[in-house]
Amino acid sequence: MAKADHPPSKPDKRHKILDLRWVISIFLLTIAISATISFASSSLLSMSGVITAFLILLVIVLLGIVFDIIGVAVTSAEEKPFHSMAARKVPGAAECIRLLRNADKVGSICNDVVGDICGVVSGTAAAIITTQLLTTFQALPSQIVSLALSALVAGLTVGGKAVGKSFAMHKCTAIVFATGKIIHWFASIPRRLGLKGGKRNINR
Repeated sequence: MAKADHPPSKPDKRHKILDLRWVISIFLLTIAISATISFASSSLLSMSGVITAFLILLVIVLLGIVFDIIGVAVTSAEEKPFHSMAARKVPGAAECIRLLRNADKVGSICNDVVGDICGVVSGTAAAIITTQLLTTFQALPSQIVSLALSALVAGLTVGGKAVGKSFAMHKCTAIVFATGKIIHWFASIPRRLGLKGGKRNINR
């Protein structure tokens, strides 16, 4: 007599709740980062000349490339080298392990959230620079200036990320370690300032 088929397993409600929390968190994080970068860049660009505005644009593009490199490195690196570092209490090693164990989320934030936001903001910045150029040099053809800046931004972004991905895959361990050390440095600021539990430690 053939065995009865096993009933379909019930969906893991806890997993669904965690996924929903992650979706909501990434949604809110995207809004916060987008608003912050857009406000900061727009404020700076409105007070800057053409050359300074162009430098700000390059910084925005570079920011997207750097986070794309981090995202690729985290999804490519392995935990093993950092376990011995963590055992020796090397600063940043524990942070590296946490990054690697959450590689999917870190990659999503770095590549999708920050990368896409920088792409949108860089397009807005290019439009502002185009307006500044046309206001300063009224003889310039508006369509050519707009197309030239858009093509330049796209070329820098795509080319930079292509080079960055290759670099990230070959130097993933070093990049993750550098990122971990930066996170460790920021996390240790309260301790270096003598703060404990959000309050100044006066019993020193």
